[in-house]
Amino acid sequence: AFPNVDPHIVRNDLAYPAMLTFLPPGVLGIIVASLIAAYMSTISTHLNWGSSYIVNDFYKRFVNPQAPEKTLVNIGRLSTFVLMFLAAIISLWLQNALQAFQILLQIGAGTGLLFILRWFWWRINAQCEITAMIVSFLVAIYFQFFHAQLLPQAPLEDWQKLCLGVAITTLSWIITALVTKPTDPEKLRDFCRRINPGGPGWKKVLDDAAADKKPIVSEHKAGSLPLGILCMFIGTVAVYSALFAVGFWVYSNFVPAAILTAVSIAAALFLIKFWDKVNAN
Repeated sequence: AFPNVDPHIVRNDLAYPAMLTFLPPGVLGIIVASLIAAYMSTISTHLNWGSSYIVNDFYKRFVNPQAPEKTLVNIGRLSTFVLMFLAAIISLWLQNALQAFQILLQIGAGTGLLFILRWFWWRINAQCEITAMIVSFLVAIYFQFFHAQLLPQAPLEDWQKLCLGVAITTLSWIITALVTKPTDPEKLRDFCRRINPGGPGWKKVLDDAAADKKPIVSEHKAGSLPLGILCMFIGTVAVYSALFAVGFWVYSNFVPAAILTAVSIAAALFLIKFWDKVNAN
């Protein structure tokens, strides 16, 4: 499809544009327009999302709580520009789309445990989340671009980078949780009244409220924590089994496709059966 392309950039990423060469002009125009729309929607969403983190969760909360709306808008504009600039710089280092996916996977793996455990431990605060996001990003960038150059004698497999990233990020936010000031007790108690998370991680909040003669009474019954964790795991199995099953069906690998389809259906039926118990009110 591209006989004049430099051989050193011929990779799997060229398969998609190569297929586009077979489309007639009208359809090709629609495809190009859809690609531009998809790109712009993704870019704008992530820039606005990142800017909202910087403005609402960092600047307004920790730097200038009394900032007027005009200042917040200006900070949002500035942070959007900075984020776009940094993204452009990082993109110059990428050689293929897989590298970008690996960076996102590394960041998500590092922060995933925190985003789950914040429902089970009262000590996790906003500083923990900010620390986890920053550390996981830096770790992902290091493993993707610098580790091979700095430590060529110690190469790492992708799964090793993932595990190390999770360990480093987890250690960082746990230390942050232990050395920073906890969330305001009244907010924690209000959270318990609204959600009633249950589990040993919130026992101190409940005991302190009872000691102050302000026992927390919630309209929601505390669900079974072990069952909730089990359903979370089963839900993960259901989703991933379904995803890989589709891939195996597409490539006519019928035996693993059938097995994973059955696993996904069984996991979904398990969730349906225990859904009411997990969401008991």
